[in-house]
Amino acid sequence: MADEGTEERWRFGFPGRARAEVHTRGARLRSLILPDRWGHTADVVLAARDPAAFEGSARYFGATVGRYANRIARGRLVLDGVTYRLATQENGHTLHGGPDGFDQCVWRCEPFHSAHRTGVRLFLHSPHGDQGFPGALNVRVTYTLDQDDNLTLAYQAVADAPTIVNLTNHAHGNLEGEGRGNVLSHHLQIEARLYTPVDAELIPDGPHRSVSGTPFDLRRHRRLSDILTRTDEQLALGGSGFDHNWVLDGARRARPRKAAVLYAPASGRRMDVRTTEPGIQVYTAQGLTGDITGKGGSSYRAYAGVALETQHFPDSPNRPEYPTVLLRPGELYRSTTIHSFTTVTV
Repeated sequence: MADEGTEERWRFGFPGRARAEVHTRGARLRSLILPDRWGHTADVVLAARDPAAFEGSARYFGATVGRYANRIARGRLVLDGVTYRLATQENGHTLHGGPDGFDQCVWRCEPFHSAHRTGVRLFLHSPHGDQGFPGALNVRVTYTLDQDDNLTLAYQAVADAPTIVNLTNHAHGNLEGEGRGNVLSHHLQIEARLYTPVDAELIPDGPHRSVSGTPFDLRRHRRLSDILTRTDEQLALGGSGFDHNWVLDGARRARPRKAAVLYAPASGRRMDVRTTEPGIQVYTAQGLTGDITGKGGSSYRAYAGVALETQHFPDSPNRPEYPTVLLRPGELYRSTTIHSFTTVTV
């Protein structure tokens, strides 16, 4: 397992603007407090009331997941002709880096602050063989808030041997406020003409498909309640919701470009997502059953939040037609996602 630091919580932000809290276990975003259209603030990130609840249904809440976000089929990785067997969990597949992935590690943390930016940098060393992955990996994740209420997540990694890397953040958001019902009234828009269909075990099934004429067509803003209630085989495989990858228009970019917009009509809060990544996994939290008590004391039930996970595609190491996730010595892995928060007046 990766080296561990000290378990701590760090709060940062600007007076009268967005404020965040990051926990070093899992390098996770535990809180993000934002104003609504009337200036009233609420925490829009789901987290368990018990800050030590890092296992079970709450283990991925707000976490940095890796070494490989999403699923690798049968935990099998072939790299330069060598087959590696990764640690598995869900149906014999490797999910979000394995049973002791980065979300379970305690990262080393350094806060920073300037007149216009504030945040934390978190560091982790993942040794060769960690969860079965080859090569030692040094990772840095930086959370930055600026005075315009932009939350930037920047990832970097280097390896001493060929390996694979795919990092993302797994925050579940509710722009009305955590614990204030579900997100079915939220509107979602995604800049994608294609999505990745899945089989019954949520592994990619065949080539990408057009979103046209399906509930996955989010090229225009659509209310989640209007699309998740439709009869659709892929929605059923996702458990009556989204747990799918969208192929963002255009290849992976050196600079972040528009990927998605999430909007909550009642509060007026809006989140614009820009990313360098080629895909975005949307999970509408249909699997929550009420067994998690949130920070505000409410039980989290189905659709209590939505996760927008910018990333490479699921099972990419076994899909040569997908963008590569290979990282070799001497190369630098970089990934940046920017969440911009505003309010819409009616």
